[in-house]
This record gives sequence, structure tokens and C-alpha cells, in this order.
Amino acid sequence: MPVLNPEEVLIDKPAQLAKACGGIAPGELICIDTEFIRTTQFSPRLCLTQIAAGDQIYCIDELAEIETAPLWDILCAGEGLRVLHAAKQDMEVAWVRHKRLPEPLFDTQIAAALVGQPAQVGYAGLVKTLLDIDVDKTHTRADWSLRPLAPELIAYAASDVLHLPVIYQMLREQLEKLGRYAWAVEDSARMVDPALYIVDPDVAWRRLLGIPRLPVAAQLRARRLARWREEYAHRADRPRQWILSDKSLLDIAMRRPRNEAELAGCAEVPAGVARRQGGAILSELDVAAREYDSGTDLVQEARPELVDPAQLKRLGQVVEEIAKSLAIAPEILATRKDLTAAIRGELEIRPLSGWRRPVIGEPLLAAVSAL
Repeated sequence: MPVLNPEEVLIDKPAQLAKACGGIAPGELICIDTEFIRTTQFSPRLCLTQIAAGDQIYCIDELAEIETAPLWDILCAGEGLRVLHAAKQDMEVAWVRHKRLPEPLFDTQIAAALVGQPAQVGYAGLVKTLLDIDVDKTHTRADWSLRPLAPELIAYAASDVLHLPVIYQMLREQLEKLGRYAWAVEDSARMVDPALYIVDPDVAWRRLLGIPRLPVAAQLRARRLARWREEYAHRADRPRQWILSDKSLLDIAMRRPRNEAELAGCAEVPAGVARRQGGAILSELDVAAREYDSGTDLVQEARPELVDPAQLKRLGQVVEEIAKSLAIAPEILATRKDLTAAIRGELEIRPLSGWRRPVIGEPLLAAVSAL
């Protein structure tokens, strides 16, 4: 890879983009990263797309007055591998901005975990481990929407794809030696699913971790409030927690306030929200009451069936033994949630599909039968 010159790397004019796109060979491997902001918006705002293709690196300014669709036509054409590290957020922002996803995808974080690296190894950590190079993370919290972009920011952004091509090659060689390359491809492909990045307001309640502990009527109120918050935050383009925190939402669902004064007395409800949106919130609570009276299905079990800790421990031992033999982290094979579901007899779980079924799924089924 060349020494990075910020002036040559940045693309913010149509002619520059046309030249860069024209230089990408059909089916060429392309490494991708993005820079975005999401602190004050409902959805992430794509600011910069970095690519490494062949011996070239480019930082495409997504906020400049240029049409970047030709680039995304190439990235999403389905020809040639698209390499990203910890791809989920990059894929989300790509979907939000362009309604398309780069594919076929190879996620180097997923691949690294399958050859024994920590399950959530970061890009800088992986570069250090594999290449013994220190990656500058000074600008991790930079505001990427500010223009003009400082040269040091451009260089920093470009460095996030600088080492990906060689890392991909190294990981591929290790995976193939272990017979696990297909595993990495399979797990990476799961990320190319728009459903992962589209939140249906009707299922926004799934984000609420405390909902199973609520009484039945309060569950229905929480579901209605979560739906309202999702739609309102999207319209206002503000983070959900700015509109109404999870704690406030669950407290409202439990207390069932009857007027704006009672609403303002719930946990951490902003006075402005109670004043401006109180009517809408109270209306949602009324709808939930009617749903309860009509026997609407529950959000989920009010008290999920408990599993025997000894049984959970036994399945955990099975996972740990197999993970140890493969020299990978146990959670790559199965999570505690997976094991709990297996004990309950649920079959739609990750260990029972794809490459995991023969590796860990069948041993788990055998262990469950022996409990």
C-alpha cells in the first residue's frame, strides 16, 4: 500500500469519483470502512466511505455535492469480495443512506474469532497482533460531519482500510488451513440482511430488557409506548433515549398515570415531554387498556420458564470442551441464551443451523437428551 497523501485520497468532486470508479476492476476485492455520526440523530448519518481497491485508497466524502450512487453500484454489485471489520454498524449506515448493502461480505472480526482471536477483537488490536503495527486511534470520537476535513482526519480514516487487504489474506490462509473458511463466509453472510437494520415499530418493545418482569397489563402498555417512541423519534430524528428513556418508559407502564401531572411524576420523564407529548402518551396507555380487555396476546411470557442451573452448567461444559478443542471462544459456538433455549426444547437457535450444527448442535442435542 502507498504512503497516504490526504489530498490525493479525499474524493469530493464528481470527476474524482468517476476516475476512482473507473479504476476498479470488475470482481476486484474491495475493503470498506465508514465514518458516521449518530449522537444527536435517530439514524446514523454517513459522512465518509473509505475503500481500498487494488493499490489505491480513497475516502469518499458522502456529504459533498457529488452523487455517490456509482460507487455503491460497484460495492453492491455482488461481484468480488467486500471486506469489512466489525461490519454491523457500517452495514446499518449503508442501508440507512443508500438502501443497499455491500456483498458478498467477509467480516475480519468474525474471521479472527474463528482462528482463536478474542470474539470482539477490534481493528487496532487485530492489526497489532497480526502485523505488529500500532494504529492511531486519536480521532475515534471526531465529529465527521464537520467540513472541511482536516488532513489528519483524512489520514486517520484512510488508515482504517490500509491494512485490511493483508489482514484478509492472512486470515484466509489460517482459516483454510483449519478448514474454517466456509464458516467465516457463512457467518459474514448473515450480516447482509436488511431486516437487521430495519426496526419495525411494532416490535420495538424487544429493546426493553425489563419487560418480562412486568405484569401482563403493564407489558401491553410498555409495548404501546415503545411503538410510539420509535415512530416519534424517527419523525423527530432524535435518539430514542432522548425522547423517553427505557427506565421512564417502564416506569410509566407500571404506574399507569391518568393525567399529565401523574405522568410528570414518573421516573426521569422530562418536563417538556410530559407537557408536549403527554396527551399522546396517555392515549397510548388507553389503547393498551383496551387491548388488555380484548385479550390481545402478551408481548412475551410475564415470567419466562426458569431452567435448572445444573443443566445449564452441564451444557456449558459441553460447549467449553468443544471450544477448547477448536481453540476458539465458547460464545462463538453458543451463548448462554442459546443453551437456555436448548433446555426448553427450542429448535430455532444458532447452534442448530449451518456449520455449527455438526460441530456443537448435535453434541448439545445429545446432552439435552441425557439431562
